[in-house]
Amino acid sequence: MKSLHVVFLGLLVLFANLALAAESRPNILLIITDQQHAGMLSCAGNPHLKTPALDSLARTGARFERAYCGNPVCVPSRFCMMSGTMPSRIGMETNGEIGNEVPQGILNDAMGAVFRRAGYQTVYGGKTHVPGLRKRDAIESYGFDSITTDSRDELAETCAKFLREKRERPFLLVASFINPHDICYMAIRAWKNSGTVPKKAKVTPLSPPAIQCLDAALQLPAGVSEEEFFRSVCPPVPANYGIPDGELSVFGGKLGGFRGYVREKWTERDWRMHRWAYARLTERADAEIGKVLAALRESGLEKNTLVMFTSDHGDMDSAHRFEHKSLLYEEAVHVPMIVSWKGVTQAGLVNREHLVSTGLDLIPTMCDFAGVPKPASLKGRSVKALAEGKPTENWRSHLVVENQQARLVLSERWKYMVGASGEIREMITDLARDTGEMKNLASDPAHREQLQTGRRFLKEWYASHDLKLDPKYVVDQEK
Repeated sequence: MKSLHVVFLGLLVLFANLALAAESRPNILLIITDQQHAGMLSCAGNPHLKTPALDSLARTGARFERAYCGNPVCVPSRFCMMSGTMPSRIGMETNGEIGNEVPQGILNDAMGAVFRRAGYQTVYGGKTHVPGLRKRDAIESYGFDSITTDSRDELAETCAKFLREKRERPFLLVASFINPHDICYMAIRAWKNSGTVPKKAKVTPLSPPAIQCLDAALQLPAGVSEEEFFRSVCPPVPANYGIPDGELSVFGGKLGGFRGYVREKWTERDWRMHRWAYARLTERADAEIGKVLAALRESGLEKNTLVMFTSDHGDMDSAHRFEHKSLLYEEAVHVPMIVSWKGVTQAGLVNREHLVSTGLDLIPTMCDFAGVPKPASLKGRSVKALAEGKPTENWRSHLVVENQQARLVLSERWKYMVGASGEIREMITDLARDTGEMKNLASDPAHREQLQTGRRFLKEWYASHDLKLDPKYVVDQEK
């Protein structure tokens, strides 16, 4: 009888410890915007906008200055974030491949699935845009329950309501906002109204809610004349407004559609208005994020909630006379990332050294903070120690970003890009001296070592991640 009593007490202690561990696990709030490049934060030094909500998050946590998406287009990037797997694993490079099959093994280790198994309540609100199991845009395939498909005003209110509810277990909440993505429609509408659209051309439909947001963002400030606006209020064109010397053929050449139209036809004033509206749409998203963060504080959850923020990709923002995303220039691939758990992460830390993949590293980081085992299939790294200001050994020396028809390798100061075709297939940029990526050094004999290193890093990265590198991105090392 005594032995049974001992066993019973042992079980009570075990269950009590398990309950305590569950209670000590942080809640997780992941905030995602759409098409916000890393420079679109006032805390990052941008004088043309104010982002008080995200700035407040950066003050209590760590902001990573070298964070990059997996692919600078919505569907591939979001698949990468939700699965921790590079898009090329399922043959995905564009939004048009949203119907690609996702193996069950990948979905078993997806973000929501991992935390649901660990006892978390996993919910998702807002824009999904991911390939799913048996149907498109099925966030349920990744282990989440959807609380709203709205990605505008309703999303913030729904998330705030969720945060104010009482619950018995920790949660993982994803709040996925659409803006500043509405900036896309400025160029699309300009091309559509130009009278130059071929009869058989496929034109993206103009979404009424998006156009309404865009038109509001294009409004000039009250009481300011147009002359005064362009003289002292509207952002100037960026320093890298020009077309790069030695641009990859797959990026430039004879562009068609709206992208080619605006690159050729827009004036500096058009591009400046694009930058103005982009900033206003970013502020709109920040205001909605502010409602969610306010609810987190008011509910008393801030002290036990890990908050992470990023964007699926950036926007070219007039650099090289481009808008939209999809290219491998910094404005499209370099995204904001903030990791904040008040009192745990180092307040106000800015990490400018470590290469971070917002696609590969989100799930491992969440797992590390929550004490949840990281799935063995995932190759990403946790940034927990970095966010706490602690040293980390053997961090990655290089990082790969994919897109349609090109591959990018980032290292300490160098960017190596290789296109699938064209006269100019490779590009080397020294980011330490050429932050605007205006000169291609690939043909310069003085940079042959960097060229060969980029080629080697690309092969090594795919091999180490158990991925197949398409032969069209392999250039002869002796060339």
